[in-house]
Amino acid sequence: MADFSMELNEDQKTVQSWVHDFAENVMRPAAHEWDEREETPWPIIQEAANIGLYSMDFMADAFSDPMGLKMVIALEELAWGDAGITLALMGTTLAVAGIMANGTPEQAMEWVPQCFGTPDDLKLAAFGVSEPDAGSDVSSLKTRAVYDASTDEWVLNGTKTWITNGGIANTHVIVASVEPELAGRGQASFVIPEGTKGISMGQKFQKMGIRASHTAEVVLDDCRIPGRMLLGGKEKLDERLARAREGKKSGVQAAMKTFETTRPSVGAQALGIARAAYEYSLDYAKERKQFGRPIIENQAIAFKLANMKMHIDASRLLVWRAAWMGATGQPFTAGEGSMSKLYAGETAVRVTEDAIQILGGYGYVREYPVERWHRDSKIFTIFEGTSEIQQLIIARAISGIHIK
Repeated sequence: MADFSMELNEDQKTVQSWVHDFAENVMRPAAHEWDEREETPWPIIQEAANIGLYSMDFMADAFSDPMGLKMVIALEELAWGDAGITLALMGTTLAVAGIMANGTPEQAMEWVPQCFGTPDDLKLAAFGVSEPDAGSDVSSLKTRAVYDASTDEWVLNGTKTWITNGGIANTHVIVASVEPELAGRGQASFVIPEGTKGISMGQKFQKMGIRASHTAEVVLDDCRIPGRMLLGGKEKLDERLARAREGKKSGVQAAMKTFETTRPSVGAQALGIARAAYEYSLDYAKERKQFGRPIIENQAIAFKLANMKMHIDASRLLVWRAAWMGATGQPFTAGEGSMSKLYAGETAVRVTEDAIQILGGYGYVREYPVERWHRDSKIFTIFEGTSEIQQLIIARAISGIHIK
């Protein structure tokens, strides 16, 4: 048995350094501009595609790490550069995760490359679960998918909201209800290819943070797709629905199966924001003088920075553990994936707020990046399961009781 080690291997270190260079030299200089513009940063996505960072090959390589750490390491570095641009780059991977979690190998081979496109023909993908009346409660989705046996087509109707890349994506992966009476157990995932009639963008949201990432409604109006666009296939779905009608266990619902694989990645992004704010405020505290000495010499500032560093390192340990467990097939018996997302998200909010406090008035103005980092951090306690939902998942896992 190998000795225990927390040192990254050479491959992981190479990726960390490569992504950090991109974050430092390409993302950071552009972060303020795209936050102000509130538009998808296509030039940054193009540069990422040119070097192979925005590509199926990079994602496949990252997710193939037997330790599970390469992707979360990369995401921490990207979010250190800018969280909004990171989501513009990585929003596609949510759809990829939906395809990989619910589709057949043949469907993955067909659709995952189309999610990214090529450097000469960039593509985006989107994953649609949330609805106006179904956010945390994904079991109550109203978007319907009805099978038309006469044409072997699925007909989708409904509205999705808060969708990253929603409406501008070339490929949408949509979770819809097939049998509403079965709640979450009656749902399935569908691929909607580019050019399909009946899918359109609704309202584009103006957000508090992560403003370089496009977030909008997706409207489905008699959207017809071929039967083969059902991820996993109809035979598998019919078997699962039959088990659910009989009250038997039918596995994890489509949306939850995707979120399980992505929570450590979300935690890693929150971690990157927190680290950026900590490093910036530490440097500032060493240089800023008040009453004749650097402000870090005051215990109030020094202790704040000590706590920031402690929570950041604890967040990283939780994220790495959850990523390792997922990659090595360890069961999340205590909600470890949710722990990583919950703790890192709350840490990002706390650390960025402390960074503003350390900078004082400078922390509150848009000339300095800490106010943007604070705005960006808050979403990590909300999307892909609020902090309260993560606590519920953990509580159910450790108690074995269906806490409501």
